[in-house]
Amino acid sequence: QVKVVESGGGLVQPGGSLRLSCTASGSIFSIDAMGWYRQAPGKERELVGCITSGGEIHYADSMKGRFTISRDNVKNMVYLQMNSLKPVDTAVYYCNGSVGSFRYWGQGTQVTVSS
Repeated sequence: QVKVVESGGGLVQPGGSLRLSCTASGSIFSIDAMGWYRQAPGKERELVGCITSGGEIHYADSMKGRFTISRDNVKNMVYLQMNSLKPVDTAVYYCNGSVGSFRYWGQGTQVTVSS
């Protein structure tokens, strides 16, 4: 069993930056990868990127450039650094942990980009 919790969302002005955090607990050694997703109002959930247990990082093509995923193994934390934010980045951001074909999802954290 894995529990995933996101934090760090909030209101930010266009052009601003925000760093989201994701912490995993439980059977963390069984996690193959941690992923970041987002879901904008009225849209489907989409992949932002992921980091594997081996440290490989992959981004969705549309997310390359402004979003950076990193992790702190000591703290069991994964981060999503978001720069040059735009109103279209407004969404609920989710973190998940992958164990085989199973996904453990967090509750999501709201990011609103608005002036």
